[in-house]
Amino acid sequence: MKTGEYKDIDGYIALFPEDVQQVLQKMREEISRAAPEATETITYGIPTYRYRGNLVHFAAYDTHIGFYPTPSGIEAFKSEMINYETGKGTVRFPLGEPIPYDLVRKVVEFRMQENRTGK
Repeated sequence: MKTGEYKDIDGYIALFPEDVQQVLQKMREEISRAAPEATETITYGIPTYRYRGNLVHFAAYDTHIGFYPTPSGIEAFKSEMINYETGKGTVRFPLGEPIPYDLVRKVVEFRMQENRTGK
């Protein structure tokens, strides 16, 4: 995939095989449901949600879906992410395993509250 081949999240999702498209679309729906005031864009070549600044990003890779809720989003839900590979501001959900959409939703709601309050 080359950055610039798509201009929006629909174009990004369309680059992937159908099974991955379904996962990406569900991620998009859950994030939008948890953050209806957020705007969609492409930043760093990946789907991004903004609400009073960066909110969350997500992306597809060969073996996983990357979810980027900033370091605070990872730290706040560390105990619920123990079954996933995490980094400073990243969690990787393996493709072929159920994606914890309820956790995604909770993290986005947390990030919305952080951005509302400026913390």
